[in-house]
Amino acid sequence: MAHSRRRIAVTCAGTAVAGLLAAAALPAPGFAVEPRPGGAAETAKPPPAARPAFGAFTDSDARGVQALAAMQSWLGGTELRVGHTYLPGGSWSDIEGQADFLQDWARWKQAKADRMFVLNVPMLDDNEGHVPDAQVAAELRQGAAGRFDAHYKALGQRLVDLGVPDTVVVLGWEMNGTTYTGRCGPDPAAWKAYWKRVVAAMRSVPGQKFQFDFAPSRGRDAVPWTQCYPGDDVVDVIGMDSYDQPPGTSFQQEVDEPYGLKAHVEFAAAHKKPVSYPEWGLFRNGDNPQYVASMLKWFDTYKPLYNTLTDYCPHGVRECGANPKSAKVFRDTLYGRGANPVDPPTEPTKPPAPPTDPTKPPKPPADQDSPGCTEVPLGDWLESWLGGKVCVPSGWWHAWY
Repeated sequence: MAHSRRRIAVTCAGTAVAGLLAAAALPAPGFAVEPRPGGAAETAKPPPAARPAFGAFTDSDARGVQALAAMQSWLGGTELRVGHTYLPGGSWSDIEGQADFLQDWARWKQAKADRMFVLNVPMLDDNEGHVPDAQVAAELRQGAAGRFDAHYKALGQRLVDLGVPDTVVVLGWEMNGTTYTGRCGPDPAAWKAYWKRVVAAMRSVPGQKFQFDFAPSRGRDAVPWTQCYPGDDVVDVIGMDSYDQPPGTSFQQEVDEPYGLKAHVEFAAAHKKPVSYPEWGLFRNGDNPQYVASMLKWFDTYKPLYNTLTDYCPHGVRECGANPKSAKVFRDTLYGRGANPVDPPTEPTKPPAPPTDPTKPPKPPADQDSPGCTEVPLGDWLESWLGGKVCVPSGWWHAWY
């Protein structure tokens, strides 16, 4: 899915919600929909992550790094262990990792040993250039023949040099759609062969420990994503980008649709790979707390390696004021799951104001009732602007002497 706020020139991943909830021994509240992937007992589960992690994507560059701390505070100290960004795909130098903001993410990753860095990497330049299918097919074949290997070796070396040799690389994401140049549909066979070349090039870099995440968008889209799967030897994680769309769909429909959430976990189980959700969030159905609760429960059930909420409008919660109900579900579920658990914040409820008698003048403020208060006449216009009369405690001038 294209996102207008991926400031590419200048895009963190729960779930681990499961791990967090389990660690706190607290149930996730408010799940209006229990995932029924054909009957959970009947659905094969992929290998669970030992320590599922989550985060929220907010921006590509240093602003995204800074937003992680803000969201962590908003969640009462619950740790976001995933940093997630996107390489620009306008040129091959972009894909080689020349973007300055990689240094900011590398520093964030290195600050704690258990953090995870997730990087979306395009498979062709001019990645959002609406390139026609015939040209895409020709470039995929060139890639399969090794023409672009050097660019990916350069990227691998750049990541190792920055101190993030264990980066999770989401290569050619949403390949089953039509948004990106590096898509699969124009020539699936060439796309798979090219993926293998890219992985081989990056794994040839000394010191690397990369994990490669195959992450289609949910559903069939332009081509069934299973037709693009390049093989177990070159895939470490099987991801899925899943937004609340199209309009009018329920969460259960998103589970059961062809190539949907159920098909995803079953496919990963068959290939003995962990799952991930690099992108998820609200979309075509507006502020939908039921969807958010159901996705968090899904993560709790299937324990992905990581998930990353897309946290800006229209998809997000903390950074999107249009989704207050969803934000409450997200926050209440994950709040205070850090080292020192705390209860979610409660909004104090003010008692209703007593009815007023229009025949009586309004009661003055308490300080105006006290004998030590002197009313200062300021004139109708200024008193109207201030919202009422001003009362000054008697003897205030003593403070000046």
